[in-house]
Amino acid sequence: MSRTYELFIGPNHPGIPGNFSVKLELEGDTVVSAKGDPGYLHRAFEKSMENRYYIQNLALIPRICVPEPDINEAAYAMAVEDLMGVEIPERAKYLRTIVLEMARIAAYLFWMGGFAATLGLYTLSQWTVGDRDYALDLFAELCGVRVYHMYIWPGGVRRDAPPGWEDEVLAYVRYLRDKLIDYDNIFFKNVMFKQRTRGVAVITKEQAIEWCATGPILKATGVAQDVRKDDPYAAYEYIDFEIPTLTDGDSWARAMIRRWEFENSLNIIEQAIKKMPKKGPVWTKMPNPLKWRVPKGEAYAKVESARGEHGFYMVSDGTERPYRVAVRGSSHTHMFTIAERLLVGQRLADVSHILVSLDICPPEFDR
Repeated sequence: MSRTYELFIGPNHPGIPGNFSVKLELEGDTVVSAKGDPGYLHRAFEKSMENRYYIQNLALIPRICVPEPDINEAAYAMAVEDLMGVEIPERAKYLRTIVLEMARIAAYLFWMGGFAATLGLYTLSQWTVGDRDYALDLFAELCGVRVYHMYIWPGGVRRDAPPGWEDEVLAYVRYLRDKLIDYDNIFFKNVMFKQRTRGVAVITKEQAIEWCATGPILKATGVAQDVRKDDPYAAYEYIDFEIPTLTDGDSWARAMIRRWEFENSLNIIEQAIKKMPKKGPVWTKMPNPLKWRVPKGEAYAKVESARGEHGFYMVSDGTERPYRVAVRGSSHTHMFTIAERLLVGQRLADVSHILVSLDICPPEFDR
């Protein structure tokens, strides 16, 4: 008689951060083995991009990670600009930075609520989803849509910010800074949160490097790695901010890194709005987008997402369509290299918050 049994979590499950499944083998309530089961969300993004004009891909790529779509727009645009030798205007650099940090904030609000819900703190998930909606309203005012913005594109951004928008963003930043006190009191300083996450699912610095961890997972082990600092893009070279690190490497440390990253984003937005040129072009004039013929060559462009390094590798054969596009989403290694190892030996009750602590975005590997 077998001492173990199988349990499927997902693809549609409140404890799964997206449309994928994890097959668990358990003995009692202890995980013996874990296997990621993708394929529920496959959309063939990369192959589809090779069959569309460069400009048409702007409507496709934001869907590679729904909670934070703008990272895909930025990396894609930077790869095209690299191949074409295009430099974007100064004001566009700052607008890109503001949009990317707002997208990071929206993603972290979604993440905070999801993490709290795995521990039974449903009040925070109600608050953060509501507060995220204010960010979506600002995106709608900027570019006409709430979720898939198609705002960052090769040459800069699609259009300038409307009058008064920057002041509205600053008001939103002030609002979130006040709300962060409430988030701390109900969640991050909560004794139950600490008891459930301290010392759980520990990753050492050596393991994080060996397993190709990036973003908050890597920072939680003491490695201060961030694309915004190491290889600045947009206007990040003009912005002053520190990279938060911890050495605990557990579920608690990964959560706290994201909490500090959230506060960092608020500071970055304030600086970017203050330093941004008040006037000037936001797009480098280019030919008719349907006539773009990108010179032959290859390029890799990367940005820092809420989950870590996110990149686009692009090959051009000189025609109006990309010859090859490959997306490097950090969720691939975070799920299939890290989560499958990290879940072994953990209790069933902790599986969901461990997965959320890794902040896995399924379209990044089901692409």
